[in-house]
Parts: sequence; structure tokens; C-alpha cells
Amino acid sequence: MTLEMPLLPDPTLPRLTRPVRGHDHTGAEVEIPVVEERPLTIYLNSQEIVTAMTIGDYPEYLALGFLRNQGMLRDDDVVTGVDYDDEIETVVIRTERQTSYEDKLKKKTRTSGCAVGTVFGDMMEGLEGVTLPTAHLRTSWLYALARQINTLPSLYLTAGAIHGTVLCERDRVLVYMEDVGRHNAVDKVAGYMLRHRVPAADKILYTTGRLTSEMVIKTAMMGIPVLASRSGFTAWGVEIARQLGLTLIGRMRGQRFVCLSGEDRLIRDADLSMVADEDRRHRRKGAEE
Repeated sequence: MTLEMPLLPDPTLPRLTRPVRGHDHTGAEVEIPVVEERPLTIYLNSQEIVTAMTIGDYPEYLALGFLRNQGMLRDDDVVTGVDYDDEIETVVIRTERQTSYEDKLKKKTRTSGCAVGTVFGDMMEGLEGVTLPTAHLRTSWLYALARQINTLPSLYLTAGAIHGTVLCERDRVLVYMEDVGRHNAVDKVAGYMLRHRVPAADKILYTTGRLTSEMVIKTAMMGIPVLASRSGFTAWGVEIARQLGLTLIGRMRGQRFVCLSGEDRLIRDADLSMVADEDRRHRRKGAEE
């Protein structure tokens, strides 16, 4: 599936924020938009899997992507239903295959993600058979994507307290998702790809969050060969990326970036004299790390 227009955040949706009154540093009364957090309970068939805190948009994509990235939805699974109930804030994913993950749910790993992410089972489980395609990355694509993403509509620019994840193809933005946790944002992208059968081998995943082990593992589970971020790295994230052959780009700001995995797949074709520095007002979370 190829999108003619990218799927972008809509910061004007009233349910995503609410006005809150307070006082600024001078004591003057102010009213600012504040991001909403809502619980979303995810079921796989008849089993309750998790309750996630989320801004509440694209709940079906979040549920599908979460289950896919946890290894609870397999590549050969036939999804027969995706039902969201707004009143009880619940998504039920139904499959032809009978599922039971009692043992897996007993083992939880608290991740480093904001909004407290959780990974069920062994974090490395499922990666043994993952083979990422050898995908070359042009620096001209990176700079073009950074410029586009910094000027797209964003809830972060409206209210802050948010992370973004962007699915890209070459120098083109396809899908942009936001949420209070970077793990939620990437799960929404994964859910979109699963629902619409979007191929992963030629894609780039861009995140405003840190390049942690969780982010690297989820990107690899999605089959995407390139992960880029404005923020920094963790050592374990870099180690896993190198083991899997995932190209890892961090600290992308203006003309600068650092590549800690996949340098041999990087094609430095950009003319840096033509790359403008980043306008401070467009900077997303992570730019000051």
C-alpha cells in the first residue's frame, strides 16, 4: 500500500488536550493546553493483555502494533476482528488461532520508556530468526526527512509532553504518530503497517525518543532496517543494532548526526553547504540532550 498523502497528527482534535489554568514565573494567570492521558485496555481474544496509558488516538493501531511487537501476533495470524469500545476504552483483537499467553504475561520487564513501558517475556525472544535486509541509506534522505518532520503539524509543538514516531520511505514521510510514550508511538506505526500490509524492507523509522534497546528491538521486529532519532543512544541499544545489522543514526540536529551502527551502508551524498541549520522553534523533544 502506498499513501498519496501522509497520515499526520491532528493537534486540533479536542480530545487530545484540555485547557488548564495556572500561573507563570511572574505570577500572571495563564491557560495552556495540556495533553490528556487515557487508559486503553487491550485484549487478545478472551485474554486481557495490558492497560496502556495513551492520548487515545488510533487505539486500533496501538493494540495491533503492541501485540505484534510483543510477539503475541504472528506473521501468519489471521486477524478476524478489531473492535474498539470508546465507552469502556477497550480494544479486542480476535484471531483465527486460539491464543494463551499466561506464562508470557508472568514475566514483565519495565522499560526505560516514558509513561512506563512494559515488555512481556524475554526481551530478546523472537529476534533469533530476524534477518534485516541490507538497505543503503543516503544522507540526503536524512536531511530532507528532518526538514519535513520539523515543519509538520505536531501535538508536541502545541502542548509538549509527547513523543513522535515517523515511518518514512527514502526522503518521504508516510505515517507520523504521537503519544505520551515513545513505545506507544512506535506501536501505532507497527499497527498501521500490519493492518494495511505495508512492506518494511525499504523503510526508515524516525523517532524523537532515545535509541534504547526497546526501540531497537521493536524496529527489528517490524523488519525495518534503519532507525534514526534526534536523541542519543544507550550502549545496549547500539550493541543489539550491530548484532542485527540495523543502521542506527542518532543526535540528528541541523547538519549533524552520529552513526553508531551500519556506517558501511551509509551513502554520504548530501552537500552540507545546502543543508540549513535547524530553526529553534521547530525543535522536537530530545534536541537539547
